[in-house]
Amino acid sequence: MRPDELNPLFAETDSLEGVGPKLKKPLEKLGLTRIRDLLYHLPERFVVRRAVADLDEAQVGEQVVVGLTVTEHRASRSQRGPYRVLAQDAKGNICALTYFGRASYTAKKQLPVGEKRWVAGRLDQYDQMLQIVHPDHVSETSDGAMGKMVEPIYRLSEGLTQPRVASLVAQSLERAPELAEWIEPATLDREGWPTWRDALVLAHKQENAKARDRLAYDELFANALALMLVRQSNRQRKGQSLQGDGSLRDKLQLPFPLTGAQTRSIAEIAGDMAQASPMLRLLQGDVGAGKTVVALEAMLVANEAGAQAALLAPTELLARQHYETLRKMVAPTGVEIALLTGRDKGRARESILMGLLDGSIDIVVGTHAIFQESVSYKNLGLVVIDEQHRFGVSQRLMLTQKGKVTPHTLAMTATPIPRTLVLAQYGEMEVSRLDELPPGRQAIDTRVLPLDRLEDIVAAVGRHLETGQQAYWVCPMVRDSETMDDDLAAAEARFASLRERFGDDVVLVHGQLAPELKDAGMARFAAGDAKLLVATTVIEVGVDVPNATLMVIEQAERFGLAQLHQLRGRVGRGADKSTCLLLRGNELSETGKQRLALMRETQDGFRLAEEDLQLRGGGELLGTRQSGDEAFNIASLEQITRLLPVANADAKLLVDQQGGLESERGKAARLVLYLLERDWGVQTLRGG
Repeated sequence: MRPDELNPLFAETDSLEGVGPKLKKPLEKLGLTRIRDLLYHLPERFVVRRAVADLDEAQVGEQVVVGLTVTEHRASRSQRGPYRVLAQDAKGNICALTYFGRASYTAKKQLPVGEKRWVAGRLDQYDQMLQIVHPDHVSETSDGAMGKMVEPIYRLSEGLTQPRVASLVAQSLERAPELAEWIEPATLDREGWPTWRDALVLAHKQENAKARDRLAYDELFANALALMLVRQSNRQRKGQSLQGDGSLRDKLQLPFPLTGAQTRSIAEIAGDMAQASPMLRLLQGDVGAGKTVVALEAMLVANEAGAQAALLAPTELLARQHYETLRKMVAPTGVEIALLTGRDKGRARESILMGLLDGSIDIVVGTHAIFQESVSYKNLGLVVIDEQHRFGVSQRLMLTQKGKVTPHTLAMTATPIPRTLVLAQYGEMEVSRLDELPPGRQAIDTRVLPLDRLEDIVAAVGRHLETGQQAYWVCPMVRDSETMDDDLAAAEARFASLRERFGDDVVLVHGQLAPELKDAGMARFAAGDAKLLVATTVIEVGVDVPNATLMVIEQAERFGLAQLHQLRGRVGRGADKSTCLLLRGNELSETGKQRLALMRETQDGFRLAEEDLQLRGGGELLGTRQSGDEAFNIASLEQITRLLPVANADAKLLVDQQGGLESERGKAARLVLYLLERDWGVQTLRGG
């Protein structure tokens, strides 16, 4: 239960002055629904201005505050033209205050002729005249202007302004109480960090590295502590030792011998499953590295020991593909396997439910439907979660409540994650890696081409389709935005142009489509009814289409390397030759060139993930946020790398030596768990 002192911070934003239904909508678009969300909506940057007595002291391009006397208003002859207010400084230098659109009405009110005003904004030059376009602030007094010398710049959505967000943040800070300290005193003293409340105030006021580090550390500490509590609770749970005798696995007829990495991972998993405490293990491996075979071996270990196994997939289409693949593989073993999705109704569904209850079904594959309340198992011994980054920690824990005792859990991901970040995201798990590909898996021919060769590339795609093969075309966005570059592709716009060229052979899939429409589009492509699939990154978790041997990724520099690699892995599964074309923007930074060059150089996803971490040094963990992950909203990659070892050590000290959450410091640590919404750690401990 959330501590009482935090309740005011979880009040809705409409409890703030000036927030009504109209303002709530743009706030919700930014995820700002409660007071604590505004507290942690930290400025992206700060505008730092300099007060100058006259314009001779200022440089073009500089942010300034200067006193100006208004001399003349000049309206444009065109409705779309600028509205200029001419003003002069103390030395008589003329500066034009330039406005466009409706802003001219504000200018008429704020800047009467003959009056002196203090103006804050960026000094520019146009046609030999100094100008400030759309001044940020106009004040009647110098004191009012001086209060704008340092100004936070927040991320906005349509309908919000910087002053409005700053006002709401200020109101939220007034409600922030002083909280008991959860950081180890020695760490706090060594780093010289402010208290939690002071850190928030400072972080919103100006650039302050110590305040930012303190808040980032809180997030990392809360995450580390929650994961340790999960791990501790898991060790205390009643599990079951599952030791297979090999009788089922010996009957498998695999097309390829197991790789060394597969053999090693299977041994690690079998060793965990033989223990009484429930397994929590993450299996990492590239697309095509053979994770499904490893998962099958683990499920057969459970079956050999008299238990059932369940495989959870994030989409119905992927569940169906897994079912078909596994059904063929287990045919020689006599194991009963079933598919259960949300679409299954009536007698067919009842039959599956009965088979799970009486134990006649050994393995079930499906979506979330396999964990609904109406689904019961005779003896669920192993849960396999495919593409687990689609499921958060709290969801992973929920899925393990179905057994009479806690089942073993094997989570799988095709997303290569740097070693330095695995602990941050999956610290409650042991990790196995498939770091070699099965024999016969061909390297993908990867090329980098400029976007201005678009017509040539479209023509090449056409020739490819004429041979009877299929292709992917991946875009970074769904729709164009006014804030994006003109040449930035949107999936919908690219789909329209390619459909005009290639007709009904083109299908569109993106994350904003209804699930049934998305599945229908993927199914058409998988069946070969559509030849060209235009998509966003939604296909990084997709079905295998062996005939799709060409992929075009537009604006490739906008993706993380791990994500590019995962997308590339969808091409030509099992084909002799497949190609991935990375289309780069015309303006590419040195780092951007290095990153795309690495894609040509190596097919090793783990190396790419590590290199990307070094090259980018910031931003989101994998280039884009994954839907299920507990996102780090405050800590940057640089802070994670630097502060995570300290946070882990501090959390371990609290759990192992200082009495955990029942100690005085532990009671304070409960605050940060709830505040940063890692309270699933507390709930797990209580449930255990």
